[in-house]
Amino acid sequence: LFRSIVAVTSCATGIAHTYMAAEAIERAGKAAGHEMFVETQGAGGYKPISREIILAADVVIFANDVGIRDLDRFEGCKIVQSIPKTAIKDPKSLILQAEELAGK
Repeated sequence: LFRSIVAVTSCATGIAHTYMAAEAIERAGKAAGHEMFVETQGAGGYKPISREIILAADVVIFANDVGIRDLDRFEGCKIVQSIPKTAIKDPKSLILQAEELAGK
C-alpha cells in the first residue's frame, strides 16, 4: 500500500519559489490521499526531515534549482527529480510520477 511521500524544495534565491513549490506539492499529495512530509531548503535555512521518515517514505520528490543539502540522507531512496517551476505549475504530474515510481 502506497502511503507517504517526502518532498524537498529549493530554488536559486531560496525564497518564493521554494515555498510555493512546497505548498503545491503538499496540497496535490494530500488531495491524492498521501501522507506528505515536505522540507523547504530556503534562504533562512532548513529544518531537516529525519532519516527515519525518509527511509519509511515510499518515494522522494526533489523540486530544486540548487543542490539539496545533506543529500546522503536520501541514499537508497526512489527519487523523482524536478524543478520548482514544474512543482508550482503541475504538482499533480509529480505526484503521478511518484506513484508510478513507488509502484502504486
